[in-house]
Amino acid sequence: MTEPSTDARRGDPVSATDPPRGRWPAAQPWVSTVLRLALAVILLWAGGAKVGDLPASVRAVRAFEILPEVLAKPVGYGLPVLEVALGLLLLGGLLTRYAALLSALLMAGFVVGIVAAWARGLSIDCGCFGGGGPTDPANTQYPLEIARDLAILAGALVLARWPRTRYSLDTSLGLVAPSAQA
Repeated sequence: MTEPSTDARRGDPVSATDPPRGRWPAAQPWVSTVLRLALAVILLWAGGAKVGDLPASVRAVRAFEILPEVLAKPVGYGLPVLEVALGLLLLGGLLTRYAALLSALLMAGFVVGIVAAWARGLSIDCGCFGGGGPTDPANTQYPLEIARDLAILAGALVLARWPRTRYSLDTSLGLVAPSAQA
């Protein structure tokens, strides 16, 4: 009978079914921290720009021609507030997994909206970082906007999967164990 091998770094027994231990466990909290802070800055920037000009936010929502008119104003006012709230949660590292999931859903909705506008031949500025509404067809940047939002969506999903971050209220309040593998 052979003896089980051990992890030379920690002296722990390693079975053939254990996942390989690489650099990810040590790097994960730092990678997630960078993603959390980047996503917070993006959401605070986007929401802050729109909160400062709510009529433009409503115009941007109307320009997509997706929602009934009765919803354009509440959505135009609500989106910036939601973005700022999610940005603040992520900045503080509070309820990180949930804030990241909501951010991912928001980005998915933005991608769907941009694709729908592009497919229907609308010429609009998405209003993602303020402004928005009808624009000259030469000024549309749908592929770039879609790629940007998909990248943000991917980052949010990674953060939702691995929400343990450094310098977070989640850890301070015991909502996520500092050494737990999420």
